[in-house]
Amino acid sequence: MTLIADAGTRNDWTREEIAALFDLPFTELVFRAAEVHRANHAPDRVQRSTLLSIKTGGCPEDCGYCNQAAGADTGLKASKLMDVRAVLQSAAQAKDNGSTRFCMGAAWRNPKDRDMPAIVEMVRGVRQMGMETCMTLGMLTPAQAQMLGEAGLDYYNHNIDTSPEHYEKVITTRTFADRLDTLEQVRAAGINVCSGGIVGLGETRADRVGFVHALATLPRHPESVPVNALVPVKGTPLGDMLADTPMAKIDDIEFVRTVAVARITMPESMVRLSAGRESMSEATQALCFLAGANSIFTGDRLLTTGNAGDDADSALFAKLGLQPMEAAAPAQLEAAGA
Repeated sequence: MTLIADAGTRNDWTREEIAALFDLPFTELVFRAAEVHRANHAPDRVQRSTLLSIKTGGCPEDCGYCNQAAGADTGLKASKLMDVRAVLQSAAQAKDNGSTRFCMGAAWRNPKDRDMPAIVEMVRGVRQMGMETCMTLGMLTPAQAQMLGEAGLDYYNHNIDTSPEHYEKVITTRTFADRLDTLEQVRAAGINVCSGGIVGLGETRADRVGFVHALATLPRHPESVPVNALVPVKGTPLGDMLADTPMAKIDDIEFVRTVAVARITMPESMVRLSAGRESMSEATQALCFLAGANSIFTGDRLLTTGNAGDDADSALFAKLGLQPMEAAAPAQLEAAGA
């Protein structure tokens, strides 16, 4: 099978083609991914984003990786939705620290209508600072998605997490189809889609193929594709599983392969190197950037787990010769939220 390094944007990838990419010699795969990346993005520019938990814990879902699930025995205390002013203060600090994108996450199955006015105020306030906005609030009704679209939300994050086949081994309180339905609601409201997943959930290589395939064959690729490495938390089903079976943890080379295949199959998307980065070596992160990752989350925390921190990221950028991506102009933000 002949695999073209940059065949343009396609939505008809087969699982066989994606599996063949994963099976390429590692250096060949990374080389091809770098070619695709350079054809579609500035190779030395990486967007710095900040993620804030605006409502922590107490989620009724049973996601096996998440310490915010109500059934997780992690000692995490649930909190109410943050005050709008406190959220905007955090956004201003993130901007001062070099972030051009501010993501807000709430541990909900779905937001209540009574919470939407505050959510809308947060979106509008952050956009007025000239930052990209992203929200992850769980499943949405069409009316809620429309409210977020009218507020100018740039991106809505709703990860598919893993392959359709492996999904029910990770989550039972909602289906894979539920995830896709929410993505459709987001699209219908004119909001850019942010959807990716987590590797290291005990899945197989075939599941990673299925995960990428599910995203790369959507009618329109997600504009944002976060690739997370599981951060195992004791007291969660998957955290305890990895504690008992440490060899189940995905290795760095396989993680880079996943980033590279995502880049090749979704050439125009922002591929975001997300959770798990704090445990990666600088060399592994450098390989991810070479393979097409062009966004990271900065700061000391990602929702409720640790992160590398701004100083470490600045030092890494300097060592690698990378430059932070500049903030989008207001007109660009308007176009993204249209």
